[in-house]
Amino acid sequence: MSDAVLVLTTLGSDADAAALAHTLVEERLAACVNVLPPMTSVYRWEGSVEHESERQIIIKTTRARVDALAARLRTLHPYEVPEFLVIGVNDGAEAYLAWLGESVR
Repeated sequence: MSDAVLVLTTLGSDADAAALAHTLVEERLAACVNVLPPMTSVYRWEGSVEHESERQIIIKTTRARVDALAARLRTLHPYEVPEFLVIGVNDGAEAYLAWLGESVR
């Protein structure tokens, strides 16, 4: 079992996702952040079905950094209720997982 996790969040396609990614890596809350191309998200919000252009953000970090990452995202994220899903990594390349752990220390 690995200590690595993937954290998913989304941002509006007009948000500065690159700046968010840079901040999280700079502050050692993430080893790597992938900013995916714009997509359409369909979701229910306040009783209505919404359609919005967003970007999926994949944050690679460790379980030990999840609480600090969640707290920092609450201050940086423009959404009232941002997506914050933590997915455990069961296995991976040993060298990559070592790099990931070192990058967030």
